[in-house]
Amino acid sequence: MKVLVDTSVWSLALRRKNVVASAAAEELQALIRDNRVQIIGPVRQELLSGIRHPQQFNSLRKRLESFPDLAILTADYVTAARFSNLCRANGVQGSNTDFLICGVAARKRLPIFTLDNDFALFAKHLPILLYQPKRFPASAGTGSIRHRV
Repeated sequence: MKVLVDTSVWSLALRRKNVVASAAAEELQALIRDNRVQIIGPVRQELLSGIRHPQQFNSLRKRLESFPDLAILTADYVTAARFSNLCRANGVQGSNTDFLICGVAARKRLPIFTLDNDFALFAKHLPILLYQPKRFPASAGTGSIRHRV
């Protein structure tokens, strides 16, 4: 099964400065080897935003070119808005990009690989699946990463 990878995973995996980052990098590499990684344009934009040095920007841009963007449909934006409203009504806040990730993942029936604890809160109210990494050490502090059916 393909997996929609959130910005938080990409970002940490690219840095690899601690146990969680190393585990994220290993899990992401395994998904890449298995041709299971999916990305959407807004995640690509978040990853490339804020890079000050053109060489670093171009290097990352080229690395990410291996992963074509999943198409985002008008219906995904509508679903994202509905998800945002539903979560907000239940006291849960999130970004537009996070809810768009949820909308696309729900339509495509893809689990979301994230390190962002907000997604665990979203999953209590939304029909999304959260990907459970196999390579994370029990002490890595990834309690929010789990499956939701």
